[in-house]
Amino acid sequence: MTEPATTEPVGEGTAAKGKAVRCVPALPSWVSLTASNLDAAQAFYGELLGWSFKRGADRWGPYVLAMVDGVAVAGLGTLGDLQLPVAWTTFFGTEDADVVAERIRARGGTVAVGPLSFDAGRVAIAADLAGAPFGVWEGGLNGGRVLSSIPGAPVWIELRTKDAFASALFYGEVFAWDGRGPEELEVRWEYDRVVLRTGGRSVAALAVATDPEARPSWNVYFEVDDADERVLLAERIGADVLGEVLDSPYGRVAHLRDPQGGRFSLISGPPPGK
Repeated sequence: MTEPATTEPVGEGTAAKGKAVRCVPALPSWVSLTASNLDAAQAFYGELLGWSFKRGADRWGPYVLAMVDGVAVAGLGTLGDLQLPVAWTTFFGTEDADVVAERIRARGGTVAVGPLSFDAGRVAIAADLAGAPFGVWEGGLNGGRVLSSIPGAPVWIELRTKDAFASALFYGEVFAWDGRGPEELEVRWEYDRVVLRTGGRSVAALAVATDPEARPSWNVYFEVDDADERVLLAERIGADVLGEVLDSPYGRVAHLRDPQGGRFSLISGPPPGK
């Protein structure tokens, strides 16, 4: 059920129930689904991940916040007049969206939308030099929290692309990773991935795609108590399961496509990098 309108992007709520890390500019700060049918998307993800919903400020159309125990963990909106596919988009925080947009273009990426101003901040939709879409957000960073290991929340973001090192150089230059202190942002190599860490925890990675024909993309992983059980539920309510549920260094992982075509993943187990 959608609750009354609010202008707050998130609240502190009970995020302490799971291990959370604070938002840092230059790192993933938010995930948002563009859906063709917002009501159907709420019904699917609400049942699968236990989300309730609170109406947020309209952007290109109606927009809602996905809530877990009073904490906003993701956004869902309609496509409006934008010619965008149904997809989950990862947004990176920044202190200056205009500067980041200039860097994206200068380094071979494209800026499809914006930066545009909204009440809470400024937003742009872009693609990196390999074509992977991502968002840029200048403004309040979601109540100070980013990925959390509470069930239903995004816990890990991963780019699958043809050349992970070239992509890491692109994002590192665009978001000035070298200018951050080690407590704020650390880049390392582990499990065949370029891994981003903050607050002593891995939160995102860039890896070589196992399918060389696959379109480069950022994928969001949502924490669940039992990935195998949730996959069975997802199938019953209309999702496609993309391969087997597998063990990984980070936990038990399943890749899915929702009934409208948006790809996402489920993971159960210890938070990545714990």
